[in-house]
Order: sequence, then structure tokens, then C-alpha cells
Amino acid sequence: QVQLVESGGGSVQPGGSLRLSCGASGDISNLHGMGWHRQAPGNQREFLGTATLNGDTMYADSVKGRFTISIDNTVNTVYLQMNNLKPEDTAVYYCWAGTRLGTEHWGKGTLVTVAS
Repeated sequence: QVQLVESGGGSVQPGGSLRLSCGASGDISNLHGMGWHRQAPGNQREFLGTATLNGDTMYADSVKGRFTISIDNTVNTVYLQMNNLKPEDTAVYYCWAGTRLGTEHWGKGTLVTVAS
């Protein structure tokens, strides 16, 4: 089992930046990639992007150019750098991890609020 713990959520004004972190622990020997999703109130969970352990990334069009995902293999941590935040970015942000065995794991989420 893989455990994921997010941190870095909070409140920020429009146009501001925030960086989320997510550390993986447990049975990480088969970890293949990590990434982020989010869920705004009343909406379905939305894919944001992923990074493989060798650094390859892919992003949803909705955040491309504003959000950056990076991964530090030495500490099994994935980051989400969010710039130029907008009120519509307000959501609970969830860390995701996938393994070579085909299993998926989720963190409990961290709330990001963008408001004046």
C-alpha cells in the first residue's frame, strides 16, 4: 500500500502563487508516476497533470502554462507549483500515485482557496 500526504494548501489572492507538496511512503518500490487532481464544490474530480519518476510530465489544457508539476525521486515527493491563481482554481487538490502493478492511490486532499 502507498500512503500519500499532501501539504501546502491555504488561501491566496487572485494572481498569487502556491506550491503543493505530496510525499509518498509505504510500498513505493513499484511507483511509476505521481500527479494531481482537484475537485471544486459541485464538480467532478478533474485531472491536472502527472509526472513519471524520470520526469516526463503531461498537463490538462486548463492549467497548462500556469501549473508546473515536478518530482523529486530522492524523497518520493511530487510538487505542484501554481501561478497566476484564479478564483476558479478554488478546490480540494488531491495527490495521485500510480504503480507498475496498475494500482492507484490517493491522498486525502488539501484545500486551496483563491479569493480577494
